[in-house]
Amino acid sequence: MNNPWVIGNGLILVRLLLSVLLGGAIGFEREHNHHPAGFRTHILVCLGSALIMMLSIYGFSEFVGETNVRIDPARLATAVITGIGFLGAGTILFTGKAITGLTTAASLWVVAAIGLSIGAGFYFAAVSGTALVLVNLWAFNKIERRFLRSKKIRRLTIQAAAREDFLGCLTARLNDISIKIQKMTLLEKRFPLEEPDHVEVRLHVVVPISMEPDEMIAEMKKISGVFAISVE
Repeated sequence: MNNPWVIGNGLILVRLLLSVLLGGAIGFEREHNHHPAGFRTHILVCLGSALIMMLSIYGFSEFVGETNVRIDPARLATAVITGIGFLGAGTILFTGKAITGLTTAASLWVVAAIGLSIGAGFYFAAVSGTALVLVNLWAFNKIERRFLRSKKIRRLTIQAAAREDFLGCLTARLNDISIKIQKMTLLEKRFPLEEPDHVEVRLHVVVPISMEPDEMIAEMKKISGVFAISVE
């Protein structure tokens, strides 16, 4: 009968390689879509979690028979779940117009769980979990963008020659292309008499998700007097 507290070197290597494969699969999707934590980060989280889980289960096998020693295979796994929260928090960013990185933080947390599963020998759970994560990140993202998130927030900065009717023309143009203004800031810039005055308008706007920055710029250029446009 095999000793449940002992694992061979070959099986250790298999588990570590599997953690690299599954963590890399999720990390590749994040890297491909230009998210903060990508390919290598997810591999390291999954690999480290698997290694810690194996250490927790098998690393202290020589003390199993000792008097007054209690072996708890889950003792280091709980520390991983707690510690991964700090790494995930580093991927969450507040840009002033939206919060980003929540999905990547969640993927790091799930990758840690996958690594722990591999380290404990739950191969089917680890592989199935990875498949479901990839379905969520890829397929469900397309569903969300198509049916649930029809709008997105952008920051628009426009510089134009000072005209009394400029704001009216701007809001009318935005309404024509289904862009809703959330916040507007107007800065008036005055120059010596030989140079014309101009205004700078900073807006937070809600735009259709299908509208790209170049389309917005093309529409804003149609407003008379506009000479500088920035879209973020």
